[in-house]
Amino acid sequence: MKLAFLSNTAPAAESGRAELVERYGHVDPADADVIVALGGDGFMLRTLHRTQELSAPVYGMNRGTVGFLMNAYSCEDLLERLAVAEEEVVNPLEMRAMDQHGTMHEALAINEVSLLRAGPQAAKLRISVDGRVRLDELVCDGCLLATPAGSTAYNYSAHGPILPIGADVLALTPIAAFRPRRWRGALLPKTVTVRFDVRDPGKRPVMADADSIQFNDIDWVEIRSDPEIRHRILFDPGHGLEERVISEQFT
Repeated sequence: MKLAFLSNTAPAAESGRAELVERYGHVDPADADVIVALGGDGFMLRTLHRTQELSAPVYGMNRGTVGFLMNAYSCEDLLERLAVAEEEVVNPLEMRAMDQHGTMHEALAINEVSLLRAGPQAAKLRISVDGRVRLDELVCDGCLLATPAGSTAYNYSAHGPILPIGADVLALTPIAAFRPRRWRGALLPKTVTVRFDVRDPGKRPVMADADSIQFNDIDWVEIRSDPEIRHRILFDPGHGLEERVISEQFT
């Protein structure tokens, strides 16, 4: 089995990579059967984005903090673990964002796309779903659209629902909503296109964030799930995303 080992720059991740490379060898990711990512969840997301054009699945090993997308680190028995690993496939969100200067930005998000206020005043957002205005004005610190894989991350911190991995739905979740105060968000079919229009962007600037890829001075954003892109993630048996999502709800 040909393996490619990638790591972030944290000392624990770099030392883990050196140990694994010495033991198992290393090939270019384009030639690998499996790509092994060492770090935390943030590095795992960057690795998935970086390797999305490659056919090899990604197996994460936790050398960071939370490690929700990662497996436990061990230099022992890696080939045996990979031989029995379970595969999960996730589709990212595709974001198109127009800024106030007329520049179009595009990015993919495995976890979520967030719109966040970028000034001292609350943002004012108009929300449309498949071309129909569903909420004419949301006064808030922001709003996000999360995938099932990302529903336990920022979405959960913003009191959004945890979604089963196999669910064909997305979570639309407000962040510190002021008006309408009692609006808690919505569950939407995976096939919809969600649009955010920023109201009064000059006075109330808004930034867009897609898995930590940020764009400022946003005028509007459109988001949809992209079924053509399939991220393959490997997990140790009994520790896949579905089990982790269930367990997260009982901790």
